[in-house]
Amino acid sequence: MQFKKRSLALISLALLMLVIAVGCKSIPSSKVGNPTITIGTSGGYPPFTFMNSEGKLDGFEIDVWNEISKRIGYEVKFETAEFSGLFGMLDTGKINTISNQITITEQRKEKYLFPTPYVFSGAQLVVKKGNEDIKSLEDLKGKKVGVSLGSNYEQLIKEYDVNNEINVITYEDFIGSLQDVAIGRIDAVMNDKLAGIINIQKSGLDLQLGGDPVKSLENSFPFVKNDDNKALIEKIDKAILEMRQDGTLEKISNKWFNTDITSK
Repeated sequence: MQFKKRSLALISLALLMLVIAVGCKSIPSSKVGNPTITIGTSGGYPPFTFMNSEGKLDGFEIDVWNEISKRIGYEVKFETAEFSGLFGMLDTGKINTISNQITITEQRKEKYLFPTPYVFSGAQLVVKKGNEDIKSLEDLKGKKVGVSLGSNYEQLIKEYDVNNEINVITYEDFIGSLQDVAIGRIDAVMNDKLAGIINIQKSGLDLQLGGDPVKSLENSFPFVKNDDNKALIEKIDKAILEMRQDGTLEKISNKWFNTDITSK
């Protein structure tokens, strides 16, 4: 009887040690992986974000976020989608933010949190080469103007065009809109000045800038308003400021544009 009790005690002890061992294995080790931040981008807006010749996502936006992620201790994951669908993905929690030259506007600030700007640019008209008649918003009345669907450029024109005198044509593809200007389907395109310059050069299309930028812009990354994102944005702010101070932002900008678009 005593032997049985002793055997049962030994078995119970062994089972207890097994449970403890299994339990210990289920506890994460001190070497836990970095948290992940998911970035939405179109992958169709060169040289900011595009698929390179190897079929990999590349561009200015990608380099900026790869550097930010290192500095804030996050892994970065990119999700591509049509530009017009990115804010829907953000609102439904499928992505944490958007990196696609998103301009900070008063309307967007009502809904989203933004870190400090990382790009300073301007809203620019692009027209067919030789067209000297379109240089301002006023010149767009009675004209067909292409914009990226859901972009701030679309909103900018609509806010100006209170009498609906401008025919706004939306595009998912920036290059497609430039091609339509070149062949005369539309009269102008409004987009980022630098993107306009670079894509005019690369495409070889008969295009030119229409006047000076119609509005100065500051770009950043929209986040849904909540306490977790407030804490995350503080880290991103610090990283962007450090990247500006140590020259990293300028270096990335020069790699893609041969000029610095990251400072005023």
